[in-house]
Amino acid sequence: MKKLIVLALIGLVAQLIDGSLGMAYGVTSTSLLLVAGIAPAAASASVHLAEVVTTAASGASHIKFGNVDRQVVLRLILPGSIGAFVGACFLSNLPGDVVKPYISIFLIILGIYILYRFLFKLGEKKATANGKPFTKKQLIPLGLLAGFLDATGGGGWGPVTTPVLMAKQDLTTRKVIGSVDTSEFAVAVSASIGFFVALGWEQVEWLWVGALMLGGVIAAPIAAWLVRLIPSHILGVLVGGLIIITNIRTLLHTLGIPNKMLFSIYFVLAAFWAVGIIYAVKSNPENKNPKFLKNSVDY
Repeated sequence: MKKLIVLALIGLVAQLIDGSLGMAYGVTSTSLLLVAGIAPAAASASVHLAEVVTTAASGASHIKFGNVDRQVVLRLILPGSIGAFVGACFLSNLPGDVVKPYISIFLIILGIYILYRFLFKLGEKKATANGKPFTKKQLIPLGLLAGFLDATGGGGWGPVTTPVLMAKQDLTTRKVIGSVDTSEFAVAVSASIGFFVALGWEQVEWLWVGALMLGGVIAAPIAAWLVRLIPSHILGVLVGGLIIITNIRTLLHTLGIPNKMLFSIYFVLAAFWAVGIIYAVKSNPENKNPKFLKNSVDY
């Protein structure tokens, strides 16, 4: 019972973060599940099954509010689905103890990227028509890579596709986020099918999936309200630091670092994280704007 409550809380926290940032549900959930002692393949399978529900709700909401570019979604769905299916089958055939540190390294890299993006790019302007739209040939490798990394790492679709689209695509930020979230539904379904094929239905802990879904459903309306209060830059620094600290624990234990050194490492990381949060708060350009509590999705 305690584990189910913990899983529901993990789903709730992950959905709060994802609903506020437009990314990091899978990365956050997988990171926390690995800390809870769940095997990588089982953790990723549980997260993607839960995402089938959460991404469907998210995609429907984005479509309703006109935050989706249909052409981008259609071009991402097929390669993303193929990459996710292959990634799920690949991860399922690797020993859990062997793959866990590599998954943690991948998640740490994503955490560092998220931290960098929201900490050192505070002054970036909104997306404008300064680049040519991606062609189908350009989006195919992006979808394949992001889908594969999403399935093997338990997350990565948003952190990989969103920044690339924002860098070149002639779309506003809200349409980038909406298109990525909507296409993620197909990625979650394909990854889940891959895990079913490789692991079998009997290997799925349906109570874990249900708990994650429950937490996500409860958090969805809260996240929609929260995103109006906290700027995305601060939330990004919070989630980036959380991902790094949770996954560094797995990596350090794998390397056999003495417990006495672990405390010092955690303390230093926590100190840098705190400094980053303070810097994000003080450097946030919205602090100089009387409309501080504006919707961060418009960023």
